[in-house]
Amino acid sequence: MKKITVLFAVMMMTMLLGAGNQTIAQEKKKSTEEVKIQTSAVCGMCKERIEHDLSFEKGVKSVSLDNETKIVTVGYSPKKTNPDNIRLALSKIGYDADNVAADPVAYEKLPMCCKKGNKMH
Repeated sequence: MKKITVLFAVMMMTMLLGAGNQTIAQEKKKSTEEVKIQTSAVCGMCKERIEHDLSFEKGVKSVSLDNETKIVTVGYSPKKTNPDNIRLALSKIGYDADNVAADPVAYEKLPMCCKKGNKMH
């Protein structure tokens, strides 16, 4: 009888600890937010550049650019960055980001195929 009581107590503790771990995991998942930003990306090279360069920004967890819509989706940690910082980082790469214009110096460094109004696309 003592063994059954001990076994029951261990099972209850395990279940309670498991529920606590689930809560912690859910809180970690919630610590990532997502923002969608309209860009001036033009081609596949733009996609590579944006996804690569933004991935090194503090707090950025994931980056994906849809070349058809020119919308970049960024997963980020709100404790480390925010949508305005991400838009500014995109600007410094050389692309418009919603209402934030591309940094002129960075824009001039882009390959010709990545510039707005390029007739090649």
